[in-house]
Amino acid sequence: METLRPFVEKEILENLAKQVPELDVTSVETCLAFLHTTAEVYTALNTHFARYGLSMGKFTLLMQLFHAPEQGLTPSECAERAKVTRATITGLLDGLERDDYIRRQPSLTDRRMLTIHLTEKGRLLLENMLPDHFCRTTKLMANLSYAEKLMLIELLAKVSAGAPAMS
Repeated sequence: METLRPFVEKEILENLAKQVPELDVTSVETCLAFLHTTAEVYTALNTHFARYGLSMGKFTLLMQLFHAPEQGLTPSECAERAKVTRATITGLLDGLERDDYIRRQPSLTDRRMLTIHLTEKGRLLLENMLPDHFCRTTKLMANLSYAEKLMLIELLAKVSAGAPAMS
């Protein structure tokens, strides 16, 4: 699926600001640059995960299970950690189970509950994938100094805090 890349020329924004006084040109330019970069990073991540037959959602779940306690995680815990619905998790788990990366088993403490566990095949996939994944992540951020990386984390937290304004 191709992502539409947001872009508006500054001249268009300045003309629009004459008609709409609430329009702050720099805020819109910043937002559009952020959206453009986000789209590029998502496209690159999707390409990267596809090399391993995964999606970002499946990778996120596998990483949760890679670091899960021995008793595993419930689907609800996975959903809560990933900040998605239980239905979304169920679909991802179905695909991961089909590929033999995870297994569902009855909970030892409550037979009405299921726990999710990483299979050996899932563990091997991550062990083989993670060096490449973290090397690519490092290269993604290579143009930023250490101080700039810390600053970006702070700035993104501020943008995140403003997100409810768009709701």
